[in-house]
Amino acid sequence: MIELQSTDKGIVLPVQAQPGARKNAITGVHAGRLKVAVTQAPEKGKANAALTQLLAELLKLRRQQITLVSGDTSSHKRFLVTGIDLAGLQQRLAPWVPAN
Repeated sequence: MIELQSTDKGIVLPVQAQPGARKNAITGVHAGRLKVAVTQAPEKGKANAALTQLLAELLKLRRQQITLVSGDTSSHKRFLVTGIDLAGLQQRLAPWVPAN
């Protein structure tokens, strides 16, 4: 289960990033975080940009709705997701989150 946090600005989505992977994909859940693999190397923000783009595409959101709020140089990242409610985001994440 992903530990989503609702705030007055939006929903905080915790992510476990895996840069330098063979393909771009959400690979599951690890320790309460959405595990996301991207092919970009972790240099000069390339992997962070790829993560943002991939999350926007797979969650059917605009890139402007997803902002990195912490973890710029860490594999443990937190993204702020706006323009969607908690139930809507949970529904869009459902294909990658195992049922309890």
